[in-house]
Amino acid sequence: MAYVINEGCINCGACVSECPVDVISEGEDKYVIDADGCIYCGACVGACPVDVIVPA
Repeated sequence: MAYVINEGCINCGACVSECPVDVISEGEDKYVIDADGCIYCGACVGACPVDVIVPA
């Protein structure tokens, strides 16, 4: 299982530095998580100020 970033992402980038496997990148309109590399650790969830990172 992996996490996804839903609509409502404010593009702050707070989640990027928290990801221990560097699978979060800036997309066209929001940040995105590469599901194949996500280790489901939850580090990004706690870093998100708008709570838009959820289990896929």
